[in-house]
Amino acid sequence: MTMEAQLVLKVDNAAARRLFLQKHALLEAPTGSSKGEDLLNLIHRIGFVQVDSINTVERAHHMILWSRRQSYRPKHLKKLLENDRSLFEHWTHDASIIPTEFFPYWHYRFQKSAESLQSRWKVWRGAEYQEKLNLILRHIEENGPAGTSDVGKDEKRSKGGWWEWNPSKTALEYLWRTGQISVSRRENFQKLYDLTERVIPADHLTTKPSHQETVDWACNSAIDRLGFATPSEIAAYWDKLDLADVKAWCEHAQKHQELIPIEIQAASDTKPKLCLARPQIEDELKSLDTPSQRIRILSPFDPALRDRKRAEFLFDFNYRIEIFVPEPKRQYGYYVFPVMEGDKLIGRVDMKRDKTSNALAVKRFWPETSIRMGKGRLQRLEAELERCTQFAGCEDLQFLSAWQG
Repeated sequence: MTMEAQLVLKVDNAAARRLFLQKHALLEAPTGSSKGEDLLNLIHRIGFVQVDSINTVERAHHMILWSRRQSYRPKHLKKLLENDRSLFEHWTHDASIIPTEFFPYWHYRFQKSAESLQSRWKVWRGAEYQEKLNLILRHIEENGPAGTSDVGKDEKRSKGGWWEWNPSKTALEYLWRTGQISVSRRENFQKLYDLTERVIPADHLTTKPSHQETVDWACNSAIDRLGFATPSEIAAYWDKLDLADVKAWCEHAQKHQELIPIEIQAASDTKPKLCLARPQIEDELKSLDTPSQRIRILSPFDPALRDRKRAEFLFDFNYRIEIFVPEPKRQYGYYVFPVMEGDKLIGRVDMKRDKTSNALAVKRFWPETSIRMGKGRLQRLEAELERCTQFAGCEDLQFLSAWQG
């Protein structure tokens, strides 16, 4: 039976936005505890926290957590990652911090990475490639955690892309992607790797789910964090499954009434979208809280914005990173931050930490065309920028001339 033939519920855009934001811990005010088990539970709730090297104000993973709990500080995450080992770092759609409880389901990714990379990288690096892997594994086993500066010291260095990596850096990446080594800690944001059995606690390390168990977990955990989704969106959430496997899982779930088809209204005039959701979605929608009207600044890599097409459909907010766009051709700026008020994305702000003055310098704010920047809204935005100044460890907040456009 087709999704259209089974259609039982139409969800308006405002309700859909609020459910999605509630799943991503963005509906409530950004208050409360942000350390220890509370922080771990928050990350478990949103699924993962993307890691990114750009640091104009603070790194992405810290911004993501701060926008949800403004008492958060980077040292809170470091303890969970490096001491408690209740979090680990690996790939979802990109490098991310993930609850270690989920580690067993990464064995499937390790296997797929080994199959896809081994022959390709062996051809790329030559016949001695396997020996390079063995040498690095032996080095780490005997000397402890190592990074790119500790191996291949006699090799030519490059700051280019992966195609210009030296053999040892390539080998480290291969060993990490295939699960043989894991990120033990970071120093100055550089990864230090150790043998996986010395990083991941034994109870998570030895469990190896079957392929079908991995599919079931990935699909269930994705739909529960998205609230509603197409098969493609479910597959993209963890970015670990073949779409054919996800479609088969969705068909089975519908047949057994574990999922129902629903129609989601777009924020703009585009046509509605058919999605799948849990049968209890109607009860969830009725119990949603009124969104906090607190203005908050989001990371460009926030999990709620990871799927740019979904964000545009739900919020009518077109966002693209312009770091690789030549400056004269940028529409906004090098690295602008989305700004949320309640359940709406109201604009974007270009700001950065000025290292010389240790001030947070606000260069420009662009409200969305439908947003009127009255006195009250402007005051709430400035209050959030003050809070961001404190979070970034800056001593002052500076507004460049004509920052309001």
